[in-house]
Amino acid sequence: MYFDLIIIGSGPGGYVAAIRAAQLGLKTAIVEKENLGGVCLNWGCIPTKSLLKSATIFNSLKKASKYGIITNNIKLDFKKIILRSRYISDSMNKGVLFLMKKNNIKILYGEAKICKNKIVYVKDKYGNKKKYNALNIIIATGAKYKIFNTVKKNKLSTIIGYREAMLLKYIPKNILIIGSGAIGLEFAYFYNSIGSKIFIIEKRPYVLPFADIDISIQLENSFKKNGIIILKSSIIKSIEYLDYIKCTKVIIKNNKNINKILYVDIIISAIGICPNTEGLEEIGITLNSTKHICVDKYYSTNVKGYYAIGDVIPSISLAHVASYEGIICVEKITGLNPPPLDYNNVPMCIYSNPEISYVGFSEKEAINKGYKLKIGKFPFTALGKAKINDSTDGFIKVIIDDNSGELLGCHMIGSGVTELISEIVVARKLETTSFEFFKCIHPHPTISESIVEAITNAYNKCIHI
Repeated sequence: MYFDLIIIGSGPGGYVAAIRAAQLGLKTAIVEKENLGGVCLNWGCIPTKSLLKSATIFNSLKKASKYGIITNNIKLDFKKIILRSRYISDSMNKGVLFLMKKNNIKILYGEAKICKNKIVYVKDKYGNKKKYNALNIIIATGAKYKIFNTVKKNKLSTIIGYREAMLLKYIPKNILIIGSGAIGLEFAYFYNSIGSKIFIIEKRPYVLPFADIDISIQLENSFKKNGIIILKSSIIKSIEYLDYIKCTKVIIKNNKNINKILYVDIIISAIGICPNTEGLEEIGITLNSTKHICVDKYYSTNVKGYYAIGDVIPSISLAHVASYEGIICVEKITGLNPPPLDYNNVPMCIYSNPEISYVGFSEKEAINKGYKLKIGKFPFTALGKAKINDSTDGFIKVIIDDNSGELLGCHMIGSGVTELISEIVVARKLETTSFEFFKCIHPHPTISESIVEAITNAYNKCIHI
């Protein structure tokens, strides 16, 4: 069969690209070896947020007496929490299937092999193989999580990734999480909330090391208040499964060469992902040193007619980024002239408690770029709505170009901030300056008014601190 476009992978990059291609009149097919929606919908963004929602409700009920509500004998049904997350993923999966049918996109279930001359072979679950031709091919095969394997381990089952962490049959008493990026932090919050003792090990001096330093410090303080133990500037020296007590012994060494011994039930590897790009060198597609596909600003590879988006390219591994890359790629294929994606205006969100969101430059990055800065912060301890919500851990931090008033970056930590960051993204896109923000009334009492408070604080005009 012949198509104008074949997309390999149906994650948020692939399926969005397919829909946009169909809208633009391309005869489109999408290949998927597992479930529509990719990792994000089935094992990432969607089901993890369901788990976190359950944790948040559970935490709220535990302190309901503060609000004058008496609750007795609160019980947690762990199995139902897991089942709810799977149900939501399944329903979203059906939603993507509906969209594929609505847009007349051909779904090819099976494992794809991409060949030269824009030929794709698809092998189904029965071993049957079919050949397909296309004028264009988009590679959107995503990535797989890395499993920590630096040291020899006796029992592989004690070291798990995010998929296994979402399907546990019981609540572990003690969990070691390797890595303090978004995945590690969200699992730390979830399992800590439902009763596990959490240890986080991070080889760098700060948790969430790529965030603004003030965010990292606030996050660490908030986590420690909830009993999470953070081991920074540390590495794993050895892992040994002790069969006689059914747990894993982990020896951790810090930067002062001091060893700490932990006994844990489960180790969650949250050290990142690696792209699914095996075999592409055979057709001449160039990969970089990390095995990501090299592309131009419109996602063309070095081989004509082959494109790549999402986690397989060296950009930002986020679902919304992959979706926009897919749209831009397809529009360029069809002869439109879309502007390239501005990666400096991509919002990052982490849904732990406290939540974290940021966009643009950190303070350190802006200084390194040579900007003269104005910095404004507003703490949630001074915010009425945060006090009402009993969520005063957090702040808004803005980084402003002193010469132009341009918002170079904004960094938020606290309850609800993942819903606020879009205001900054739109403002930066419209080149809104801090001076124009002064004239924008924000409703009271809300969390959003802290944005204007932070900006006015950069100019020593803040009213409420």
